[in-house]
Amino acid sequence: MNTIPPFANLTPDCVMNAIDSLGLPCDGRLLALNSYENRVYQVGQDDGPPLVAKFYRPERWSREAILEEHAFTLELFERELPVGPPIIHQGSSLHHFEGFQFAIFNKHGGRAPELESASTLEWMGRFIGRIHAVGALTPFVHRPALNIETFGTGPRDFLLSHDFIPASLKPAWESAVALALDGVRRSFDRAGDVANIRAHGDCHIGNVLWTDAGPHFVDFDDSRSAPAVQDLWMLLSGDRQEMSRQLVDVLIGYEDFCDFDPRELHLIEALRTLRLIHYSGWLARRWHDPAFPAAFPWFNTEHYWQDRILELREQIALMDEPPLVV
Repeated sequence: MNTIPPFANLTPDCVMNAIDSLGLPCDGRLLALNSYENRVYQVGQDDGPPLVAKFYRPERWSREAILEEHAFTLELFERELPVGPPIIHQGSSLHHFEGFQFAIFNKHGGRAPELESASTLEWMGRFIGRIHAVGALTPFVHRPALNIETFGTGPRDFLLSHDFIPASLKPAWESAVALALDGVRRSFDRAGDVANIRAHGDCHIGNVLWTDAGPHFVDFDDSRSAPAVQDLWMLLSGDRQEMSRQLVDVLIGYEDFCDFDPRELHLIEALRTLRLIHYSGWLARRWHDPAFPAAFPWFNTEHYWQDRILELREQIALMDEPPLVV
């Protein structure tokens, strides 16, 4: 594992010099925005409103994969969907400075959506349906798929090979993960041959800015090929009855623009399980970045892994329950 902090050389001067290199003089105001995977800054301009600059984590995505994400959001934007595409400047959406790849965006404000409201869920569903109608037109070529290997066995193997699991809990965790992945496989078998489309990939309320004009979808950095329900299940919370009601509201709006395959209901808890395994792997892969121990001090403690074992055991049971009724 690379132990050199990935953003060690991304100083404030480097950020402002990178923007200046595009012929966009900074006025010295620089505000770090909430982001761990990448580094994102609001940058004041001498002339005009502030910009948002995203510096991509080195060695995570290839240039082709980043440009494919940009092309998807630009395609959505051209179809008048409320997304935040990168600015095309000097003929490109992706720029380079002192070893970093970065993009610039217009600043957008907003608040978190109120998912307790049926009308809000329908509104969200309509726009996700429109995103998926476009996402289904052509496949990704360079961006990976969300599947059992990329979100399940890969993170599991990384955690085990780098000794992140305490020895006293390793047998219990390994057993829980093995049973959970078996449950994921059964869920995918029950769903059958569902389609993978270009999806947002990380469609939780933190990536939706709400205004009086409705939702504005941002941060397609985790966009990948996935079943459509990947962009729906993270909007659901509460017990089965509450989640069923919420999903009905979402699908009322969604199916105005895109058909939903009900077989994908079998995947909701399976995708949740994969996300839980992937999240632990993500924290482990980023642990050499000083921002992570500072932001997630509870990770890699015995208590953390005890909770993950209990969480996976709950998921094992949930994956064998009937799917939500809509």
